[in-house]
Amino acid sequence: MILLIPKRKLNKFKKDKLREECGIFGISNHDQSSALVALGLHALQHRGQEGCGIVSFDGKNYHSEKRQGLVGDHFTNQDVLNKLPGSFAIGHNRYSTTGETSIRNIQPFFADLHMGGLSIAHNGNLTNALLLRENLVKDGAIFRTTSDTETIVQLIAKSKRQKFVDKLIDTLFQIQGGYSLILMTNKKLVGVRDPFGIRPLVLGKLNNSYIFASETCALDIVGAKFIREIENGEIVVIEKNSVKSIKPFPKQKPRPCVFEYIYFARPDSLINGICAYEYRKKLGKELAKETDVNADLVVPVPDSGVPAAFGFAEQSKKKFELGLIRNHYVGRTFIEPTQNIRSLGVKLKLSPTKTVVKKKSIILIDDSLVRGTTCNKIVKMLYEAGAKEVHVRIACPEIRYPDFYGVDMPTKEELLAYKKNDYEMCKHINAKSLKFLSLKGLYKALANNQRNDSYPQFSDHYFTGDYPIRPSDNLEGLKIKQLSLLSGKSNN
Repeated sequence: MILLIPKRKLNKFKKDKLREECGIFGISNHDQSSALVALGLHALQHRGQEGCGIVSFDGKNYHSEKRQGLVGDHFTNQDVLNKLPGSFAIGHNRYSTTGETSIRNIQPFFADLHMGGLSIAHNGNLTNALLLRENLVKDGAIFRTTSDTETIVQLIAKSKRQKFVDKLIDTLFQIQGGYSLILMTNKKLVGVRDPFGIRPLVLGKLNNSYIFASETCALDIVGAKFIREIENGEIVVIEKNSVKSIKPFPKQKPRPCVFEYIYFARPDSLINGICAYEYRKKLGKELAKETDVNADLVVPVPDSGVPAAFGFAEQSKKKFELGLIRNHYVGRTFIEPTQNIRSLGVKLKLSPTKTVVKKKSIILIDDSLVRGTTCNKIVKMLYEAGAKEVHVRIACPEIRYPDFYGVDMPTKEELLAYKKNDYEMCKHINAKSLKFLSLKGLYKALANNQRNDSYPQFSDHYFTGDYPIRPSDNLEGLKIKQLSLLSGKSNN
Protein backbone atom coordinates (compact mmCIF):
# COMPACT_ATOMS: atom_id res chain seq x y z
CA MET A 1 0.00 0.00 0.00
CA ILE A 2 1.74 3.17 -1.17
CA LEU A 3 1.16 6.26 0.92
CA LEU A 4 1.71 9.48 -0.97
CA ILE A 5 3.37 11.78 1.55
CA PRO A 6 5.28 15.05 1.86
CA LYS A 7 9.09 15.14 1.67
CA ARG A 8 9.30 16.44 5.21
CA LYS A 9 8.32 12.92 6.32
CA LEU A 10 11.14 11.18 4.42
CA ASN A 11 13.27 10.83 7.54
CA LYS A 12 10.75 8.30 8.79
CA PHE A 13 11.91 5.89 6.07
CA LYS A 14 15.28 5.52 7.73
CA LYS A 15 14.56 2.13 9.22
CA ASP A 16 17.17 -0.49 9.97
CA LYS A 17 14.77 -3.38 9.42
CA LEU A 18 12.62 -4.09 6.42
CA ARG A 19 8.94 -3.69 7.23
CA GLU A 20 6.04 -5.46 5.59
CA GLU A 21 3.25 -2.97 5.37
CA CYS A 22 -0.02 -4.85 5.84
CA GLY A 23 -1.90 -7.95 6.94
CA ILE A 24 -5.37 -8.83 5.62
CA PHE A 25 -8.10 -11.27 6.67
CA GLY A 26 -11.64 -11.97 5.46
CA ILE A 27 -14.37 -14.49 6.29
CA SER A 28 -17.71 -15.50 4.79
CA ASN A 29 -20.87 -16.97 6.27
CA HIS A 30 -20.16 -16.91 10.01
CA ASP A 31 -22.35 -15.39 12.73
CA GLN A 32 -19.24 -14.28 14.64
CA SER A 33 -17.44 -12.94 11.58
CA SER A 34 -16.11 -9.70 13.12
CA ALA A 35 -14.78 -11.44 16.23
CA LEU A 36 -12.96 -13.98 14.05
CA VAL A 37 -11.51 -11.23 11.86
CA ALA A 38 -10.25 -9.52 15.01
CA LEU A 39 -8.54 -12.75 16.07
CA GLY A 40 -7.07 -13.19 12.60
CA LEU A 41 -5.71 -9.65 12.62
CA HIS A 42 -4.23 -10.27 16.04
CA ALA A 43 -2.28 -13.21 14.60
CA LEU A 44 -1.11 -10.93 11.77
CA GLN A 45 -0.14 -8.08 14.08
CA HIS A 46 3.54 -8.45 13.11
CA ARG A 47 2.63 -7.27 9.61
CA GLY A 48 1.36 -3.90 10.81
CA GLN A 49 1.05 -2.24 14.20
CA GLU A 50 -0.04 1.34 13.59
CA GLY A 51 -3.62 0.99 12.44
CA CYS A 52 -6.36 -1.61 12.11
CA GLY A 53 -9.87 -1.78 10.78
CA ILE A 54 -12.81 -4.10 10.15
CA VAL A 55 -15.77 -3.78 7.77
CA SER A 56 -18.75 -6.13 8.14
CA PHE A 57 -21.91 -6.76 6.10
CA ASP A 58 -25.18 -7.87 7.70
CA GLY A 59 -27.14 -8.60 4.53
CA LYS A 60 -28.44 -5.04 4.21
CA ASN A 61 -25.86 -2.60 5.53
CA TYR A 62 -22.08 -2.28 5.79
CA HIS A 63 -20.49 -1.36 9.13
CA SER A 64 -16.98 0.01 9.58
CA GLU A 65 -14.71 0.54 12.59
CA LYS A 66 -11.14 1.83 12.29
CA ARG A 67 -8.63 2.53 15.02
CA GLN A 68 -5.06 3.70 15.42
CA GLY A 69 -2.84 1.27 17.29
CA LEU A 70 -2.98 -2.46 17.99
CA VAL A 71 -5.86 -4.85 17.39
CA GLY A 72 -5.87 -6.01 21.00
CA ASP A 73 -6.29 -2.45 22.25
CA HIS A 74 -9.57 -1.98 20.38
CA PHE A 75 -11.23 -5.03 18.85
CA THR A 76 -11.26 -7.18 21.96
CA ASN A 77 -13.88 -4.77 23.29
CA GLN A 78 -17.34 -6.30 22.89
CA ASP A 79 -18.91 -2.86 22.54
CA VAL A 80 -16.80 -2.28 19.42
CA LEU A 81 -17.57 -5.72 17.99
CA ASN A 82 -21.29 -5.12 18.57
CA LYS A 83 -21.01 -2.27 16.07
CA LEU A 84 -19.89 -4.79 13.43
CA PRO A 85 -22.84 -7.19 12.94
CA GLY A 86 -23.12 -9.55 10.01
CA SER A 87 -21.91 -12.88 8.70
CA PHE A 88 -19.31 -11.41 6.31
CA ALA A 89 -16.34 -9.29 7.35
CA ILE A 90 -12.87 -8.27 6.22
CA GLY A 91 -10.03 -6.67 8.19
CA HIS A 92 -6.69 -4.99 7.74
CA ASN A 93 -3.56 -4.24 9.78
CA ARG A 94 -1.52 -1.30 8.61
CA TYR A 95 2.12 -0.45 8.98
CA SER A 96 2.56 3.22 8.15
CA THR A 97 5.65 3.86 6.04
CA THR A 98 5.73 7.45 7.29
CA GLY A 99 5.14 6.87 10.98
CA GLU A 100 1.99 8.97 10.49
CA THR A 101 -1.25 7.02 10.88
CA SER A 102 -4.29 8.90 9.64
CA ILE A 103 -7.73 7.37 10.17
CA ARG A 104 -8.59 8.12 6.55
CA ASN A 105 -5.76 5.86 5.34
CA ILE A 106 -6.67 2.92 7.58
CA GLN A 107 -8.33 0.08 5.70
CA PRO A 108 -10.54 -1.66 4.77
CA PHE A 109 -11.93 1.03 2.49
CA PHE A 110 -15.65 1.15 1.73
CA ALA A 111 -17.38 2.72 -1.25
CA ASP A 112 -21.03 2.85 -2.28
CA LEU A 113 -20.85 2.22 -6.02
CA HIS A 114 -23.58 2.03 -8.67
CA MET A 115 -23.44 -1.77 -8.51
CA GLY A 116 -23.74 -1.70 -4.69
CA GLY A 117 -21.39 -1.53 -1.74
CA LEU A 118 -17.74 -2.55 -2.01
CA SER A 119 -15.12 -2.96 0.70
CA ILE A 120 -11.46 -3.71 0.02
CA ALA A 121 -8.34 -4.63 2.02
CA HIS A 122 -5.02 -4.42 0.20
CA ASN A 123 -1.51 -5.63 0.93
CA GLY A 124 1.22 -4.41 -1.40
CA ASN A 125 2.15 -1.55 -3.71
CA LEU A 126 1.06 -0.51 -7.17
CA THR A 127 4.09 0.57 -9.16
CA ASN A 128 1.98 2.61 -11.59
CA ALA A 129 -0.20 4.19 -8.90
CA LEU A 130 0.85 7.76 -9.59
CA LEU A 131 0.13 7.58 -13.32
CA LEU A 132 -3.26 5.94 -12.70
CA ARG A 133 -4.15 8.50 -10.05
CA GLU A 134 -3.22 11.44 -12.27
CA ASN A 135 -5.33 10.07 -15.13
CA LEU A 136 -8.30 9.42 -12.84
CA VAL A 137 -8.13 12.93 -11.37
CA LYS A 138 -8.00 14.42 -14.88
CA ASP A 139 -11.09 12.36 -15.66
CA GLY A 140 -12.95 13.88 -12.69
CA ALA A 141 -12.26 11.38 -9.90
CA ILE A 142 -12.07 12.77 -6.37
CA PHE A 143 -9.72 11.03 -3.93
CA ARG A 144 -10.37 11.07 -0.19
CA THR A 145 -7.15 9.29 0.86
CA THR A 146 -3.47 9.27 -0.04
CA SER A 147 -3.37 5.49 -0.57
CA ASP A 148 -2.99 3.65 -3.86
CA THR A 149 -5.72 1.29 -2.66
CA GLU A 150 -8.30 3.95 -3.46
CA THR A 151 -7.05 3.87 -7.05
CA ILE A 152 -8.29 0.28 -7.29
CA VAL A 153 -11.72 1.32 -6.02
CA GLN A 154 -11.89 4.20 -8.52
CA LEU A 155 -10.96 1.92 -11.41
CA ILE A 156 -13.64 -0.61 -10.44
CA ALA A 157 -16.21 2.19 -10.17
CA LYS A 158 -15.33 3.57 -13.63
CA SER A 159 -15.26 0.21 -15.42
CA LYS A 160 -17.93 -0.10 -18.15
CA ARG A 161 -18.33 -3.83 -17.58
CA GLN A 162 -21.65 -4.99 -16.12
CA LYS A 163 -20.72 -7.74 -13.65
CA PHE A 164 -18.52 -7.10 -10.60
CA VAL A 165 -15.98 -9.82 -11.40
CA ASP A 166 -15.61 -8.43 -14.91
CA LYS A 167 -15.10 -4.94 -13.47
CA LEU A 168 -12.44 -6.37 -11.19
CA ILE A 169 -10.65 -8.15 -14.04
CA ASP A 170 -10.79 -4.94 -16.07
CA THR A 171 -9.12 -3.17 -13.14
CA LEU A 172 -6.47 -5.82 -12.58
CA PHE A 173 -5.30 -5.51 -16.17
CA GLN A 174 -4.67 -1.80 -15.57
CA ILE A 175 -2.71 -2.01 -12.33
CA GLN A 176 0.88 -3.15 -11.90
CA GLY A 177 2.86 -4.18 -8.86
CA GLY A 178 2.88 -6.68 -6.04
CA TYR A 179 -0.45 -7.05 -4.27
CA SER A 180 -2.96 -9.29 -2.59
CA LEU A 181 -6.55 -8.14 -2.20
CA ILE A 182 -9.65 -9.17 -0.29
CA LEU A 183 -12.87 -7.61 -1.59
CA MET A 184 -16.37 -7.88 -0.16
CA THR A 185 -19.62 -7.08 -1.97
CA ASN A 186 -23.19 -7.74 -0.88
CA LYS A 187 -22.95 -11.20 -2.47
CA LYS A 188 -19.31 -12.17 -2.72
CA LEU A 189 -16.03 -12.49 -0.85
CA VAL A 190 -13.13 -12.33 -3.30
CA GLY A 191 -9.40 -12.95 -2.91
CA VAL A 192 -6.83 -11.83 -5.50
CA ARG A 193 -3.09 -12.35 -5.85
CA ASP A 194 -0.87 -10.45 -8.28
CA PRO A 195 0.36 -12.17 -11.48
CA PHE A 196 3.78 -12.96 -9.98
CA GLY A 197 2.45 -13.94 -6.53
CA ILE A 198 4.79 -11.42 -4.89
CA ARG A 199 2.52 -10.70 -1.93
CA PRO A 200 1.04 -13.68 -0.07
CA LEU A 201 -2.57 -14.87 0.31
CA VAL A 202 -3.98 -18.18 1.54
CA LEU A 203 -7.39 -19.86 1.59
CA GLY A 204 -8.83 -21.67 4.60
CA LYS A 205 -12.11 -23.10 5.81
CA LEU A 206 -13.89 -23.15 9.19
CA ASN A 207 -16.94 -25.41 9.05
CA ASN A 208 -19.03 -23.78 6.29
CA SER A 209 -17.07 -20.53 6.28
CA TYR A 210 -14.26 -19.71 3.86
CA ILE A 211 -11.37 -17.49 4.90
CA PHE A 212 -8.73 -15.45 3.10
CA ALA A 213 -5.63 -14.42 5.05
CA SER A 214 -2.10 -13.17 4.50
CA GLU A 215 -0.63 -16.14 6.42
CA THR A 216 -1.66 -19.53 7.76
CA CYS A 217 -1.01 -18.46 11.36
CA ALA A 218 -4.22 -16.39 11.09
CA LEU A 219 -6.13 -19.55 10.16
CA ASP A 220 -4.64 -21.42 13.11
CA ILE A 221 -5.81 -18.88 15.68
CA VAL A 222 -9.47 -19.27 14.66
CA GLY A 223 -9.25 -23.06 14.30
CA ALA A 224 -9.63 -23.03 10.51
CA LYS A 225 -8.21 -25.63 8.14
CA PHE A 226 -5.61 -24.49 5.64
CA ILE A 227 -6.74 -25.40 2.12
CA ARG A 228 -4.10 -23.92 -0.15
CA GLU A 229 -2.24 -20.82 -1.22
CA ILE A 230 -3.97 -18.59 -3.73
CA GLU A 231 -1.98 -18.99 -6.93
CA ASN A 232 -0.19 -16.18 -8.67
CA GLY A 233 -2.58 -14.25 -10.91
CA GLU A 234 -5.62 -16.04 -9.46
CA ILE A 235 -9.00 -14.63 -8.45
CA VAL A 236 -10.97 -16.78 -6.01
CA VAL A 237 -14.68 -15.95 -5.62
CA ILE A 238 -16.70 -17.16 -2.63
CA GLU A 239 -20.46 -17.00 -3.19
CA LYS A 240 -23.22 -19.07 -1.55
CA ASN A 241 -20.63 -21.44 -0.05
CA SER A 242 -19.17 -22.21 -3.47
CA VAL A 243 -15.57 -21.55 -4.54
CA LYS A 244 -14.80 -20.39 -8.06
CA SER A 245 -11.26 -19.92 -9.40
CA ILE A 246 -10.59 -17.49 -12.23
CA LYS A 247 -7.19 -17.05 -13.88
CA PRO A 248 -7.45 -14.13 -16.30
CA PHE A 249 -3.72 -13.48 -16.78
CA PRO A 250 -1.37 -15.33 -19.14
CA LYS A 251 0.25 -18.21 -17.26
CA GLN A 252 3.71 -17.47 -15.87
CA LYS A 253 5.98 -18.78 -13.15
CA PRO A 254 5.46 -17.38 -9.65
CA ARG A 255 8.05 -15.11 -8.06
CA PRO A 256 7.05 -14.76 -4.39
CA CYS A 257 8.85 -12.23 -2.20
CA VAL A 258 11.97 -13.88 -0.78
CA PHE A 259 11.70 -11.87 2.43
CA GLU A 260 8.49 -13.68 3.38
CA TYR A 261 10.80 -16.66 3.85
CA ILE A 262 13.66 -14.74 5.45
CA TYR A 263 11.85 -12.39 7.79
CA PHE A 264 8.24 -11.23 7.21
CA ALA A 265 6.12 -14.34 7.77
CA ARG A 266 5.54 -15.46 11.34
CA PRO A 267 7.82 -18.44 12.06
CA ASP A 268 4.88 -20.85 12.46
CA SER A 269 3.23 -19.88 9.16
CA LEU A 270 3.36 -22.34 6.28
CA ILE A 271 4.95 -21.20 3.02
CA ASN A 272 4.91 -23.65 0.14
CA GLY A 273 4.21 -26.46 2.61
CA ILE A 274 6.93 -25.74 5.19
CA CYS A 275 6.99 -23.51 8.28
CA ALA A 276 8.96 -20.29 7.85
CA TYR A 277 10.96 -21.31 10.94
CA GLU A 278 12.38 -24.31 9.09
CA TYR A 279 13.43 -22.24 6.09
CA ARG A 280 15.25 -19.84 8.43
CA LYS A 281 17.08 -22.68 10.15
CA LYS A 282 18.19 -23.89 6.71
CA LEU A 283 19.46 -20.40 5.91
CA GLY A 284 21.57 -20.58 9.06
CA LYS A 285 22.91 -24.00 8.13
CA GLU A 286 23.93 -22.85 4.66
CA LEU A 287 25.57 -19.78 6.18
CA ALA A 288 27.59 -22.03 8.49
CA LYS A 289 28.72 -24.14 5.52
CA GLU A 290 30.09 -20.98 3.90
CA THR A 291 31.76 -19.73 7.08
CA ASP A 292 35.11 -20.69 8.59
CA VAL A 293 35.76 -18.81 11.82
CA ASN A 294 36.91 -19.91 15.25
CA ALA A 295 34.59 -18.67 17.99
CA ASP A 296 33.21 -19.72 21.35
CA LEU A 297 29.53 -18.90 20.94
CA VAL A 298 26.78 -18.45 18.38
CA VAL A 299 24.56 -15.54 19.48
CA PRO A 300 21.39 -14.42 17.65
CA VAL A 301 20.01 -10.92 17.34
CA PRO A 302 16.56 -11.54 18.83
CA ASP A 303 13.98 -12.30 17.78
CA SER A 304 14.36 -12.56 14.01
CA GLY A 305 17.90 -13.95 14.06
CA VAL A 306 17.11 -16.86 16.40
CA PRO A 307 16.08 -19.58 13.87
CA ALA A 308 19.10 -18.91 11.63
CA ALA A 309 21.38 -18.95 14.68
CA PHE A 310 19.95 -22.34 15.70
CA GLY A 311 20.71 -23.69 12.23
CA PHE A 312 24.19 -22.16 12.23
CA ALA A 313 25.04 -23.63 15.64
CA GLU A 314 23.68 -27.04 14.68
CA GLN A 315 25.66 -27.16 11.43
CA SER A 316 28.91 -25.76 12.86
CA LYS A 317 28.71 -27.75 16.12
CA LYS A 318 29.22 -24.55 18.09
CA LYS A 319 27.54 -23.58 21.35
CA PHE A 320 24.33 -21.54 21.06
CA GLU A 321 23.68 -18.89 23.69
CA LEU A 322 21.25 -16.02 24.18
CA GLY A 323 23.90 -13.37 24.52
CA LEU A 324 21.30 -10.66 23.92
CA ILE A 325 17.94 -10.37 25.67
CA ARG A 326 15.11 -8.45 24.04
CA ASN A 327 12.79 -6.23 26.03
CA HIS A 328 9.36 -6.91 24.49
CA TYR A 329 7.65 -4.09 26.36
CA VAL A 330 9.26 -1.04 24.78
CA GLY A 331 6.62 0.89 22.87
CA ARG A 332 7.02 3.81 20.51
CA THR A 333 5.44 6.22 22.98
CA PHE A 334 8.27 5.48 25.41
CA ILE A 335 11.16 5.83 23.01
CA GLU A 336 9.93 8.96 21.21
CA PRO A 337 9.55 11.76 23.81
CA THR A 338 13.00 13.34 24.04
CA GLN A 339 16.28 13.25 22.17
CA ASN A 340 18.03 11.96 25.30
CA ILE A 341 15.73 8.95 25.39
CA ARG A 342 16.02 8.36 21.65
CA SER A 343 19.80 8.46 21.83
CA LEU A 344 19.74 5.37 24.05
CA GLY A 345 18.53 3.55 20.94
CA VAL A 346 19.14 -0.18 20.92
CA LYS A 347 19.78 -0.35 24.68
CA LEU A 348 16.06 0.17 25.25
CA LYS A 349 15.28 -2.93 23.21
CA LEU A 350 18.28 -5.23 23.72
CA SER A 351 20.52 -5.97 26.66
CA PRO A 352 23.64 -8.20 26.71
CA THR A 353 23.86 -11.12 29.11
CA LYS A 354 27.21 -9.99 30.45
CA THR A 355 28.37 -13.18 32.12
CA VAL A 356 27.60 -15.16 28.95
CA VAL A 357 29.52 -12.95 26.51
CA LYS A 358 32.38 -11.77 28.72
CA LYS A 359 35.80 -12.82 27.37
CA LYS A 360 34.13 -14.84 24.62
CA SER A 361 34.59 -14.82 20.88
CA ILE A 362 31.10 -14.46 19.40
CA ILE A 363 29.47 -15.19 16.07
CA LEU A 364 26.54 -12.77 15.92
CA ILE A 365 23.73 -13.94 13.61
CA ASP A 366 21.08 -11.68 12.11
CA ASP A 367 18.58 -12.18 9.29
CA SER A 368 19.61 -9.09 7.30
CA LEU A 369 21.73 -5.94 7.26
CA VAL A 370 19.99 -2.84 5.90
CA ARG A 371 21.57 0.45 6.96
CA GLY A 372 23.95 -0.98 9.56
CA THR A 373 23.01 1.48 12.29
CA THR A 374 21.50 -1.06 14.66
CA CYS A 375 24.19 -3.68 13.99
CA ASN A 376 26.88 -1.13 14.79
CA LYS A 377 25.25 -0.42 18.16
CA ILE A 378 24.80 -4.10 18.97
CA VAL A 379 28.45 -4.88 18.21
CA LYS A 380 29.52 -1.95 20.39
CA MET A 381 27.21 -3.16 23.17
CA LEU A 382 28.74 -6.64 23.11
CA TYR A 383 32.26 -5.27 23.28
CA GLU A 384 31.26 -3.02 26.18
CA ALA A 385 29.88 -6.13 27.91
CA GLY A 386 33.32 -7.74 27.67
CA ALA A 387 33.17 -9.77 24.46
CA LYS A 388 36.62 -10.62 23.12
CA GLU A 389 35.65 -10.72 19.43
CA VAL A 390 32.41 -10.17 17.49
CA HIS A 391 32.11 -11.82 14.07
CA VAL A 392 28.90 -10.84 12.26
CA ARG A 393 27.18 -13.31 9.96
CA ILE A 394 24.05 -12.38 7.96
CA ALA A 395 21.60 -15.08 6.84
CA CYS A 396 20.84 -13.48 3.47
CA PRO A 397 22.87 -11.81 0.71
CA GLU A 398 23.78 -8.12 0.67
CA ILE A 399 20.72 -5.85 0.22
CA ARG A 400 21.73 -3.48 -2.55
CA TYR A 401 18.43 -2.46 -4.12
CA PRO A 402 15.13 -1.04 -2.77
CA ASP A 403 11.68 -2.60 -3.01
CA PHE A 404 8.55 -1.18 -4.66
CA TYR A 405 6.02 -3.95 -4.04
CA GLY A 406 4.86 -3.38 -0.46
CA VAL A 407 7.99 -3.27 1.69
CA ASP A 408 9.04 -0.14 3.56
CA MET A 409 12.79 0.26 3.20
CA PRO A 410 15.40 2.96 2.61
CA THR A 411 16.28 4.38 -0.77
CA LYS A 412 19.15 2.81 -2.70
CA GLU A 413 21.62 5.43 -1.49
CA GLU A 414 20.76 4.65 2.15
CA LEU A 415 21.42 0.92 1.81
CA LEU A 416 24.79 0.08 3.32
CA ALA A 417 25.63 -2.61 0.75
CA TYR A 418 24.87 -0.28 -2.16
CA LYS A 419 27.60 2.13 -1.07
CA LYS A 420 30.20 -0.19 0.49
CA ASN A 421 31.89 -3.53 -0.15
CA ASP A 422 32.01 -6.21 2.55
CA TYR A 423 35.31 -4.95 3.98
CA GLU A 424 34.00 -1.39 4.24
CA MET A 425 30.74 -2.61 5.81
CA CYS A 426 32.72 -4.61 8.37
CA LYS A 427 34.62 -1.47 9.36
CA HIS A 428 31.37 0.49 9.49
CA ILE A 429 29.81 -1.86 12.03
CA ASN A 430 33.13 -2.31 13.89
CA ALA A 431 33.02 -6.10 13.75
CA LYS A 432 36.02 -8.42 13.69
CA SER A 433 34.68 -9.96 10.49
CA LEU A 434 31.54 -9.88 8.36
CA LYS A 435 30.09 -12.41 5.93
CA PHE A 436 26.77 -12.69 4.10
CA LEU A 437 25.02 -15.80 2.82
CA SER A 438 25.63 -16.19 -0.91
CA LEU A 439 22.74 -16.04 -3.38
CA LYS A 440 23.46 -19.67 -4.28
CA GLY A 441 23.28 -20.63 -0.60
CA LEU A 442 19.98 -18.74 -0.25
CA TYR A 443 18.37 -20.68 -3.09
CA LYS A 444 19.74 -23.95 -1.79
CA ALA A 445 18.27 -23.29 1.66
CA LEU A 446 14.85 -22.29 0.33
CA ALA A 447 14.47 -25.20 -2.09
CA ASN A 448 11.48 -27.28 -1.01
CA ASN A 449 12.44 -30.86 -1.71
CA GLN A 450 9.07 -32.13 -0.51
CA ARG A 451 7.32 -30.80 -3.60
CA ASN A 452 8.03 -30.94 -7.31
CA ASP A 453 6.69 -27.46 -8.02
CA SER A 454 9.15 -25.56 -5.85
CA TYR A 455 9.53 -21.96 -6.88
CA PRO A 456 12.26 -21.67 -9.55
CA GLN A 457 12.92 -18.02 -8.76
CA PHE A 458 11.94 -15.58 -6.05
CA SER A 459 11.45 -11.84 -6.17
CA ASP A 460 15.07 -11.41 -5.13
CA HIS A 461 15.57 -7.89 -6.49
CA TYR A 462 16.82 -6.77 -3.07
CA PHE A 463 20.05 -8.62 -3.86
CA THR A 464 20.16 -8.80 -7.65
CA GLY A 465 18.32 -5.74 -8.97
CA ASP A 466 16.21 -8.12 -11.08
CA TYR A 467 12.76 -6.57 -10.65
CA PRO A 468 9.88 -8.78 -11.83
CA ILE A 469 7.83 -5.70 -12.71
CA ARG A 470 9.46 -2.54 -14.00
CA PRO A 471 7.20 0.49 -14.17
CA SER A 472 7.40 2.85 -17.12
CA ASP A 473 9.13 5.39 -14.89
CA ASN A 474 12.54 4.86 -13.30
CA LEU A 475 11.96 3.02 -10.00
CA GLU A 476 13.76 5.55 -7.84
CA GLY A 477 12.15 8.41 -9.71
CA LEU A 478 8.72 6.89 -9.25
CA LYS A 479 9.18 6.63 -5.51
CA ILE A 480 10.34 10.23 -5.23
CA LYS A 481 7.34 11.36 -7.25
CA GLN A 482 5.00 9.44 -4.98
CA LEU A 483 6.61 10.86 -1.88
CA SER A 484 6.49 14.43 -3.15
CA LEU A 485 2.91 14.38 -4.45
CA LEU A 486 1.49 16.18 -1.43
CA SER A 487 4.41 18.55 -1.05
CA GLY A 488 2.93 20.92 -3.62
CA LYS A 489 5.37 20.03 -6.40
CA SER A 490 3.06 17.80 -8.37
CA ASN A 491 1.86 19.01 -11.77
CA ASN A 492 -1.70 17.82 -11.32
